[in-house]
Amino acid sequence: MAGAITYDGPAVAEGRRTGPLIVTEDAELLDDLLRLCAAAGARPEVHPGVPGHRGGWEAAPLVLVGDDAARRVRSAARRRGVVLVGRDQDDPGVWRRAVEIGADHVLLLPDGEQWLIDRIADVAEGVGRPALTVGVIGGRGGAGASTLACALAVTSAREGRRTLLVDADPLGGGLDVLLGGETTKGLRWPAFAASRGRVGGGALEESLPELHALRVLSWDRGDTVAIPPQAVRAVLAAGRRRGGAVVVDLPRRVDEGVVEVLAQVDVGVLVVPAELRAVAAARRVASAVGMVLGDLRVAVRGPFVHGLDDREVAHLMGLPLVGEVPSETAPPDGSVPPGGAARGPLARFCSAFWGRAFDEAGD
Repeated sequence: MAGAITYDGPAVAEGRRTGPLIVTEDAELLDDLLRLCAAAGARPEVHPGVPGHRGGWEAAPLVLVGDDAARRVRSAARRRGVVLVGRDQDDPGVWRRAVEIGADHVLLLPDGEQWLIDRIADVAEGVGRPALTVGVIGGRGGAGASTLACALAVTSAREGRRTLLVDADPLGGGLDVLLGGETTKGLRWPAFAASRGRVGGGALEESLPELHALRVLSWDRGDTVAIPPQAVRAVLAAGRRRGGAVVVDLPRRVDEGVVEVLAQVDVGVLVVPAELRAVAAARRVASAVGMVLGDLRVAVRGPFVHGLDDREVAHLMGLPLVGEVPSETAPPDGSVPPGGAARGPLARFCSAFWGRAFDEAGD
């Protein structure tokens, strides 16, 4: 094999590589790698050795070096993102060759196919830092968690971030209803019940309803009230890979599906009305959620009873205080969603929250 070939995969913007660089002369191995690239929706560039054109080796987002080509790339500049791919499970020399070319990983087919598909798909999607993911949960029924989740998402989108709002409470009535978009076309949770493995982030985003400049994954009005945990894991991971912000409205229970969500949440916000009974209920919720989620904070809603303010509620909960969630009246038809008034008190609260959260995350 000589020269270079480009796999004719999905159409991409001119001049933009969406797949890895493959270096091999092993026809059988190449067929397998092209198949895996196609499964990941990527368009690779193929060479028998280090590309002769400037930047071909250094600029590739991922380099897959066939074991047959290890000797030919020894002199190439050291870089990250090099994977040595082989087939012989019993060849101890593959590890020595990986060190010689500075490979980050050694992959032996067919065992590592799914891992490699995921890595290639990351390249195709241009994956960077995952979305900052915030989970909102009520300390008791009617605490206003869904309203705050919507307001956080609406505010994030208004500030120019790619934003996904996820309704993880099948018994909550649907966040699309709260946003006035229950008839908006797009997929709801039941459509993803059969999802396994990896879900494409771009495909997920395009398939969901768009409301108030953000994407919403909600429930339909059917009878489905549970999604397999592996599907929950795959869908939320796809949403996070797109970057920006993900807001999840959580139920006040912890089952297998909720555990999968909590495992991907960066910051949890527990909404607690300022009353003693609500604090008692919220402590039980916090105890269950805290077994999975490490960063849980409390947001307090008034009106306040005598002797109980937001700081005292946070003290009783033993959690860091986000602040007092202001009240805001919105039209019931969803024409102005929670947090939709840019200069309103709820929008200002949410904007301040995002500012602190992204500062803490280093963005």
